[in-house]
Amino acid sequence: MGDYLSQIAELFSQYDIVGAFWVNIQLTFWAAILSLVLGTVLALMRISPIVSLQWAGAAYVNVLRNTPLTIIMTFMVLGIWTQLQISLAQDFATNFFRFAVVGLTIYHAAFVCEAIRSGVNTVPLGQAEAARAIGLPFLPAARLIILPQAFRGAIAPLGNTLIALLKNSTVAVAASVSTETATLMREMIENNSSVIFGIFFIFAIGFVILVIPIGLLTTSLSTRLAVRR
Repeated sequence: MGDYLSQIAELFSQYDIVGAFWVNIQLTFWAAILSLVLGTVLALMRISPIVSLQWAGAAYVNVLRNTPLTIIMTFMVLGIWTQLQISLAQDFATNFFRFAVVGLTIYHAAFVCEAIRSGVNTVPLGQAEAARAIGLPFLPAARLIILPQAFRGAIAPLGNTLIALLKNSTVAVAASVSTETATLMREMIENNSSVIFGIFFIFAIGFVILVIPIGLLTTSLSTRLAVRR
């Protein structure tokens, strides 16, 4: 048992495990910000009084939510970079990192949109009607009245989406990001198959440590900031 634990301890000196998790955290951070922006725009389209915008928003959500993330990531590299020869950076590592962020953003924006739309349903209907009664156009009414309350009501589903985004950041391996956890775990297993269970628990516990605080924080904020009827 002691020999097994010593082999596990040696892994931390041989491999940059913390650095791999840091890459996933960075992927999650940038994709979370961008998907929140895009998801908010999509949510506005879905609740817009303009039918064509409603259809466009619904089409985006339905297509992207039902498309595997791995396919989107692969398309980023093989379709956008290889075929169309579009680069997001001169450096290969930075280029693939940014493609992974774009892929994660495009995919998770659909879930952010639905989370925000669920928050809109918590806003009393009378408030939107009152905004129209005093002559507020759709966008000012959404910006000043609907969205602030919708975000408060959407904290819990947005937290779940953030957790899913963090775990899905491992799919960045399909976009040729070679420094994140999934790639490193595969390399460690290939070179240290005798401690495969220890390697698995290292990465499993690492994600548990990252995910649990997000869940606790969003649950607390959801309770404190819930829209009171």
